[in-house]
Amino acid sequence: MKKSLIALAVLAAAGAASAQSSVTLFGIVDATLAWGRGNGAGSTDRFQLTNSGYNSSRLGFRGTEDLGGGMSASFWLEAGVNNDNGTGAATNTNNTLAGGAAAGQNGSQGLTFNRRSTVSLAGNWGELRLGRDYTPAFWNLTVFDPFGTNGVGTNQMLNGVGSGVNPFTGTAAAASNPGGFYPTQVRASNSIGYFLPRNLGGFYGQAIYYSGESPSNTARDGKGYGARLGYAAGPFNVALGYNRQRTAGTAAAIVLPAGATGDIRTWNIGGQWDFGVAKLLAQYGRDDAHIGAPELNGRGWLLGTLVPVGAGEIRASYSEYRVSSNVIANDPKTGKFALGYVHNLSKRTALYTTYAYLRNRDGAASALNGATTAVNESSSGLDLGIRHSF
Repeated sequence: MKKSLIALAVLAAAGAASAQSSVTLFGIVDATLAWGRGNGAGSTDRFQLTNSGYNSSRLGFRGTEDLGGGMSASFWLEAGVNNDNGTGAATNTNNTLAGGAAAGQNGSQGLTFNRRSTVSLAGNWGELRLGRDYTPAFWNLTVFDPFGTNGVGTNQMLNGVGSGVNPFTGTAAAASNPGGFYPTQVRASNSIGYFLPRNLGGFYGQAIYYSGESPSNTARDGKGYGARLGYAAGPFNVALGYNRQRTAGTAAAIVLPAGATGDIRTWNIGGQWDFGVAKLLAQYGRDDAHIGAPELNGRGWLLGTLVPVGAGEIRASYSEYRVSSNVIANDPKTGKFALGYVHNLSKRTALYTTYAYLRNRDGAASALNGATTAVNESSSGLDLGIRHSF
């Protein structure tokens, strides 16, 4: 059960009204047995106990104070946790390739509020939110995916395509979704966000600006902005998202040409229709990277469904993603089918399983659950897990 601490703040002035504030401790612990299998020459299989196969494991604190007159102030501090080994999840301080934890220390630096770290002021005019928060374009990828961007079944627009060629340089290196080349595909630090009020007849939306906090006379690495606008009424929900990130290559970054500057732009659209007996979900997205002379484009789509069955839910989807570049001959492509089932033992505890099969074409070599596979070969993965929320 969530533990809420309720306190009344009594104003000093005699006869003044009291403002109520609340602080809540919450979290999710999700453990996953994950199998991955590759095919072809040099392929490897993998088995591991990991986490977050259904929902991301986390520990958080949030609170709200009623300021009166329709105004409120709130905070949200949420940390990712790796419950399979007890470490905290890494964060990124300035939205750049150099702003994350070192590879050898990733996740072992202690608990960080990497998932969300914000303070807000809200009223009838909407909400102003400051800190580390989700980017607008990410929401469509998770809201309109039956697997919610967690586990082996998640859509290809987040994971993208892996191959044996760097699409920026044509040399040997891992290639993937161009959106994955910048650290704000999911969240951005140092952000200023605005959210529309909730009484707009079904319309909702947000806008965000974030800074890499670099000197103004530099390449402005880490700066960006984005927006999302949607409409939800009855069984129908649809939204359009956009994000643009300024980035710069460094000598240590194998995915970008050293010294190159430019930007990466992402836009997507997603929708859902609830028929009662099942929900139909769909999304389409495009990522465009303009970093120096090379150009990299990615495009993908997903169709999925959620079908309630007794105390559980069947989840299924098919997704594709293709990468193209002006420095490589082929356009690597992956297609993935995923099928899963979630059984709710209670409102807070669930058992789940997901199976996914991925097929590579035109030079792609993506693999599932930590396995490796040969170019143009297939890969499969299986998740079995338990999730408890509090």
